[in-house]
Amino acid sequence: MSQAAQSIRPSNRADLDEAVTRLGERARAFARMAPGEKAVLLRECMPRIADAAEVWVATGCKAKGISGAFVAEEWLAGPLPTLRMARLLAESLEAIVRAGRPPLGTRTRTRKDGRLEVDVFPTSTFDKIAFTGFRGHCLMQAGVDRAEAARRQASFYSTREPEGGVSLILGAGNVSNIPPMDVFSKMFIEGFVCLLKMNPVNEWAGPILERALAPLIDRGFLRVVYGGGDVGQYLVEHAGVHDVHITGSDTTHDLIVWGPPGPERDRRLAANEPRLKKPITSELGNVSPVVIVPYTYHDDELAFMAANVATMVTNNASFNCNAAKMLITSRSWPQRDAFVGLVARELGRSPARKAYYPGAFERYARLTTGRDLNVPGRAGEGELPWTIIRDVDTTNASDPVFSIEPFCGILSDAPLGPPGSSGDPVEFLDRATRFCNDTLWGTLNAALFVHGKLEGDPTVGACVERAITDLRYGTVAINHWPALGYGLASLPWGGHPSATMKNIQSGLGWVHNTYMLEGIDKSVIRGPLVVRPRPLWFTGNPKAAAVARRLIQQELEPTWTGMARVVASVLF
Repeated sequence: MSQAAQSIRPSNRADLDEAVTRLGERARAFARMAPGEKAVLLRECMPRIADAAEVWVATGCKAKGISGAFVAEEWLAGPLPTLRMARLLAESLEAIVRAGRPPLGTRTRTRKDGRLEVDVFPTSTFDKIAFTGFRGHCLMQAGVDRAEAARRQASFYSTREPEGGVSLILGAGNVSNIPPMDVFSKMFIEGFVCLLKMNPVNEWAGPILERALAPLIDRGFLRVVYGGGDVGQYLVEHAGVHDVHITGSDTTHDLIVWGPPGPERDRRLAANEPRLKKPITSELGNVSPVVIVPYTYHDDELAFMAANVATMVTNNASFNCNAAKMLITSRSWPQRDAFVGLVARELGRSPARKAYYPGAFERYARLTTGRDLNVPGRAGEGELPWTIIRDVDTTNASDPVFSIEPFCGILSDAPLGPPGSSGDPVEFLDRATRFCNDTLWGTLNAALFVHGKLEGDPTVGACVERAITDLRYGTVAINHWPALGYGLASLPWGGHPSATMKNIQSGLGWVHNTYMLEGIDKSVIRGPLVVRPRPLWFTGNPKAAAVARRLIQQELEPTWTGMARVVASVLF
């Protein structure tokens, strides 16, 4: 279970060379293709994605040992967001035909500090109904005002006679929608043709994607290949590849960019001479924090928040770059022990899952051996138990739990502040922001839970907004799982731009981003503290799979009749 995954269908060198050559021959034609024609290509893919959905989900469930209510996870992390992104990108491309660029979100506003916020969710009235109370925006970088944001938006489509090129996508192994959505980003936002190398862990999805994306493959704009690290290395170094995108680990990224560890890598780093001379973008994981702002929450609020956090741990057996890994609370919060106990209870209600991702058992042993653990529930053969590492010392910055992404079902309980310290929310927010930025590894995503009455307080509300601004993460979510920002597709997804190639953290570059914005600092997604009925993405929701099937049809062809069917499947 813990050995490196082996490809069962590796492409040979001749096939790899042929794929790169053929893509290179079509690169200029695709780059110069009219936006309307590209929209047609996406719309041709959409019914194929919908038709593939049942097989896509069933095959993923078999590979991961999923059954029962948990089947919904593969709908929500496979065909549904892929189809949604295709539709939203097609709409943006059609807007470029009409107006020269997509809409600048749905609304913009300039904050008191001069920073621009661009609303990017909900994208439609249908979104408002399906996600009542949720909203998302992009905080733009300092100096990017409305005029500059509009000028930079969809910049590829203002390039005269682009040459294009071949982008190599080193696909993720954990979630099956990542490879096609990365392809969509590189093709339809940045203008590349794409060579997608499937990860051996989920290369089961490759043939399904080849059928779903046949309009792109048949025109010579996309190829799918297979193999392990040797194939990836060969393609990264291939003269016909002009650009690289990787979703994976920072270790793999640095191996590509700087070479293997040793004196030569050290020399390259010191001289700032990367081994890789091509542009590379990346999404590389995170020790994802969940910050609970102290307040006297009602029992139902605590219970809902605990179920929310537990979902962030258990989804996909916790093999997610945005899985909750660090539960940050105030040591002086009177409800702290009760809340951690509720999280443990929720974890115990969720059956242990197959630990299908390579290295999980070793990482689990490394991070839990000799620790004070709360292990709710039991794990069978080939499974790992949900585990809370109790009362982590947040003053010990060298603790491995702060720098190693577990990529398995571990959640660290990290109380901030010395015994007897103030439970003041303003003091806590400032302390938590510094801890996340200065101690935790990664810059991908953070969650912040805060009661509406606290946000409504002028002093605390201002501190919450300061924390959102100051947190060095590409996505900050209020009251919900940051994965929402990933799955909704209209929000940009990626590591915070403060990372550097020498200190890559969670990576550089944005995917999804269907409004094609540039100059982004972060995405912000907000939702109510408590949502009724139970959200589809909550672990074990018995209605989720049926609702997801209805949503597939609604994304394929949005109608009021379809929306009514979605709502009915939620309520009845």
